[in-house]
This record gives sequence, C-alpha cells and structure tokens, in this order.
Amino acid sequence: SKEDFEIIDKTQVPNAAELKSEEAEKAEEARWSAPILSLARKASENLALGYGSALRSASLAGLIPRAAGTDSTARTSARCHAMEERANLMNMMKLSIKILIQSALSLGRTLDSDFPPLQQFFVVLEHCLKHGLKAKKTFIGQNKSFFGPLELVEKLCPEASDIATSVKNLPELKTAVGRGRAWLYLALMQKKLADYLKVLLDHKHLLSEFYEPDALMMEEEGAVIVGLLVGLNVIDANLCLKGEDLDSQVGVIDFSLYLKETQDSDGKQDGGITAVLDQKHYVEELNRHLSCTVADLQNKIDCLEKTNSKLQEELAAATDRIGSLQEEQQQLKQQNELIRERSEKSVEVTKEDTKVELDTYKQSRQGLDEMYSDVWKQLKEEKKIRLELEKELELQIGMKTEMEIAMKLLEKDTHEKQDTLVALRQQLEEVKAINLQMFHKSQNAECSLQQKTEAISSFEGKTNEMMSSMKQMEERLQHAEKARQAAEERCNKVKQELAGRLDTCQQQMSQLDSKCSTLEKELKTEKEQRQTLQRELHQEKDATTLLKTELQQMEGLKKELRKLQDEKQQLEKVCEEQEQALQEMGLHLSQSKLKMEDIKEVNKALKGHTWLKDDEATHCKQCEKEFSISRRKHHCRNCGDIFCNTCSSNELALPSYPRPVRVCDTCHTLLLQRCSSNSS
Repeated sequence: SKEDFEIIDKTQVPNAAELKSEEAEKAEEARWSAPILSLARKASENLALGYGSALRSASLAGLIPRAAGTDSTARTSARCHAMEERANLMNMMKLSIKILIQSALSLGRTLDSDFPPLQQFFVVLEHCLKHGLKAKKTFIGQNKSFFGPLELVEKLCPEASDIATSVKNLPELKTAVGRGRAWLYLALMQKKLADYLKVLLDHKHLLSEFYEPDALMMEEEGAVIVGLLVGLNVIDANLCLKGEDLDSQVGVIDFSLYLKETQDSDGKQDGGITAVLDQKHYVEELNRHLSCTVADLQNKIDCLEKTNSKLQEELAAATDRIGSLQEEQQQLKQQNELIRERSEKSVEVTKEDTKVELDTYKQSRQGLDEMYSDVWKQLKEEKKIRLELEKELELQIGMKTEMEIAMKLLEKDTHEKQDTLVALRQQLEEVKAINLQMFHKSQNAECSLQQKTEAISSFEGKTNEMMSSMKQMEERLQHAEKARQAAEERCNKVKQELAGRLDTCQQQMSQLDSKCSTLEKELKTEKEQRQTLQRELHQEKDATTLLKTELQQMEGLKKELRKLQDEKQQLEKVCEEQEQALQEMGLHLSQSKLKMEDIKEVNKALKGHTWLKDDEATHCKQCEKEFSISRRKHHCRNCGDIFCNTCSSNELALPSYPRPVRVCDTCHTLLLQRCSSNSS
C-alpha cells in the first residue's frame, strides 16, 4: 500500500545528533520538552522503518529489482509494513492532538483555520483516514477518496444529515477530497467528530467496502484514535469554509511543530492543565447526559399531558353524549307510553263498536226469524184454506163464468205474488252478497286485530246459520211453488166451486197485500241498517290501517331503541373503563399523597423531635409523676421524650427499627390512626 507522505529520502528524517545540535543552537528561543522529544524520536524511527519497509514493498511489487525470496517472506514483510505504518500514524495522531490541546489552552480563544497545530491535526487525520483505502475504478482512472466512508455517517446517524447537506451545497468544492476536508471541519466545530467516527467503527462490515482488512480504521488503532479525539471536545473552533481552496491543499506533515515547546510548560502547570481538562471534559459529558435525560423527561411529560387532556376531552364528550342519550331515551319512553295509550283506547273503542254491531245484528236476525216464522205460518194457513177451497170448488162447478173472471183476477194476483216473490229472492241474494262482504271484511279485521278473532268467528257462524236458514227458506219456497202449481191445476178443475167464496179470498188477499207492504218496509229498514253497518266496517278498516301504520312505527321505534340501548351499553362500558382508569389513577395519587404525607411527617418528626437526655427529664411528660428507683425512665422511640413505664407500655413496628419498639400512648394512637387511614 502507498501513502501520501512527503518523505522521499532517508536523509530527510532528523537524527538524534542533529536534534541535539539544534537544541544547543536554539536554546535561547525555546525549551525542549522531554516527553515530546521522546515521542518525536519514536516517530522518526518509525518513519525511517516505514520508509525502509516501503522500499521493500516496492521491490516486492516489481517497481525495484528485488532479491530472490519466497511468497511467505513477502506476505510477512507486508504485514510488518502495515503494522509499522499504523503505529507511526497512531503516534503522530497522539502528538498532534496533544500539541493542539496545549496550544489551544495557552491561546485561550476560539481557533481559526489558520492555526498551524489545527492544520497539522487535519493533515494527520487525513492520512489516518486514507490508510488502507481501496481504489475505485472510474472512466478517468482509479480514484482514492476518504469521503466515501464519511458519507455512511448520514445513514447511520441522522444528526449528521445537516453536515452532509451543507457540504454538498458548497459550490466551491469540486473534488471528493475537498468535501471530506469540509466534513471534518464541520464535525470538529460541532464537537461530534469522535461520536461520528465511533459510529463508523461500530459498523465495520460497512467499512470493509472502502478499506483493506489491515487498514488503520479496521484494526484496534482506529478505536484508540477515536478515544483520543474525545479530548478535542474541550476546544472551541470557528472555521470559515468560504474562500478556502480545500481541493488543492497538499497534506504535508510538519515535524518542526512537534519538536518545539509552545511556551511556559512546567511539570506542575502541565499536571494542573490536564486535571482541569479532565474535569472540564467530565463536566461537559455530564451536562450532555443530563440535557438528554431532561429532554427525554420533558417529552414524556408533554406526551402525558397531551394524553391526559385527550382523555379529559373524551370523558367530557362521553358524559355529554350519555346525557343526551338519556334525555332521548326518556322522550322515547314518553312517546311509547302515549302510543300505547292511544292504541289501547282505539282497541277498546273498536271492541265496543263490534259489540254494538253484533247486538244490532242479533236483533235484526231475531226480527227476520220472526218474520220468516210468520210467513211460514201464513203459508200453512193458505194451504189449509186452499184445501177447503178445493172442497168447495168441487161443490161449485156450475159457476164457470164467474170463476173465469175470478181466475183472471187470481192470475193477476198470482203474477203480483210472483213478482213479490222475485223481489224477495233478489233481496235475499242482496242479503247473501252483503253477508259475504261482511264475511270478507271480518276476515280482514281478523288479520289486523287478533283481539277481534273470537267475535268475528262467532259472527261468521251466525252468517253461516243465516245462509243455511236462507237455503231452507228457498227449499220451502220451491215446495210452495210446486204446491201452487198443483193448486192451479186443481183450481182449473174447481173454478166453478170458487165463485161463491171470491169475496173471502179478496179479503184474504188484501190482508196479504198489507202484510207484504209491512214486509217491504221492514226490508227497507234492514237495508238501511246494512248500509250503516257497511259504513262502520269501512271506518273500522281505516282504523285498522291506522293501527297497522302505528304498529310499524312502533317496531321502527323499538329497533331504534335497541340500537340506542346498544350504543348506551357500549358508552357505559367505555365510561366504566375510563372510570376504572381514573379510580386507579386516583388510588395511585392518593397512595403517593399518603407517602408524601408520611415522608413529611417523618421529616417533621426528625426535625421537631429530639432525643432527650436522661439528666434533662425529672418527671414523666404525660402523667407528670416524678421518677424514682421504682418508677424508672423510658424513652419513646418515635418522639424521643422520656415517659414512665405505664405511659410507654405499648410497642409498635417503626420503619427505622427492624423489631417492635417501645412507644408512648400519644404516638401509639397517632400511628394506629395513620395505619388505619393508609389501609382504608
């Protein structure tokens, strides 16, 4: 491996004799420092050895004709050469850091970029970072820059992103070497150079892409250098990057700085300065850690305050929502009660209406039955009369002419009776249709209101009975028609016999006409009653539809109530959880308050109570009896006062004693009260 040292010939390295001669000549200007001189000697010897090993490696590489040898000797010599280079660089780094710290403290101000020890420190650090770098192939040629590994710091440590962006934004820097030097300047000004390099050394698997395995940054010497760089946090530097040509600077090590002593550097002053530096460094580290911990605690406190405020807001919102839901629930309950009352009233009204209708129907049915029974009796009487007439007609055959006239009249009467019978049949059919309509309406009423089912079923039975009775009446009418036809046939035979009793028949017919007129009037009244019943049924239908709509609304309200109840249960659960959390917080706070009160009381007890000496007390503090040989003195372990045996016979466990000790009566009662309050 080749390094950028400006040592071309071995004669350029100063010897010990030359150093001694220079010491004699320049004794008036400066004083020599023994430790710096020894370190300089070691550095010169190591550099000389490094130069020799460089010549050997060049000969091994073929640049210089080499002697015949095996590959193993070449490898061992290369390893020795790398170790020597690492040792040389580490020694130079130690010297440069020491001289920089001493000169900065003696100067007593912030350092500029023109300060020679600072420039030499950056040169030595640049050589350390370049040691063992791998060459990257490009279109132009091989490139060897230490800015590549420094760019990794931005990924590993986000705090270094400001340095990387500021370096990239500088328009004056055109090469990677200049960017690397600017990065080192900024890291030193931030006092985080050691931290950033430590982050790099912690990730050596990433550094292996840029460095050889035997490079200084890959070995233990890199960690030592990082430890030395921690001492630079004492220095305050103000480096201006504008106007400086960082790309074209030549990194040459000036050994004359390390062979001179700065100014008054006695042994005692050096020891005091190092102690002050160590103390300052320790204090800065402590301040850094304390600032970090304070920032973390402040962040935690802010987070807790935010969470507490959010929880309080959520609690307030939850309580408001619960109150609104409770009010809505009460309103819904009132509405439900009103709807129930209305529905019950409507059901009762409908029940009463149906009862009234059934009563009216029963009454009309009874009237019809009586009318039908009367008609049936009249028909029987007519049959009997016709039989009598037949017998009389057999006796009066001779009076045909008069009978023909009577027959014509009878035909007219029969035609009229037929017309009346047809009208009666039509009325019966209308009654049937009305009954069927009533039956359908009763079925619809059954679907709407279940409570009316029994009444409607009885109503249907009665209608069925009416239908059966109507069928029986039809059959009877058919039998009457047949009998009438037979009577007509017989009447043709006995026309002559009927002439004498035409007057009686006319009177009977007039009576029948009057009865038919009464029947027609009764039928008209029944029709009007049926119409009224139909109107009432329509009204009941409307009422049932309204009840259905109200029931549907009730179901919707029930569903909404269930949803609201579920939401209420969820909110109650959330409130219970929050109340439990608040109770736990309150318990913690009460416990902490009790602990603080105990601590305060203990502190007060420690401050206020003092241990009395035996000579100071002659009487018991509680009963004020004089002490004697029989009444001895006893100290209270809580308050420190002196009591007699009767006033201090109690024993309790105190936090400052492992076992129960003697306590006076007043302290015993106070401690018991405190224990009971803590337990509660």
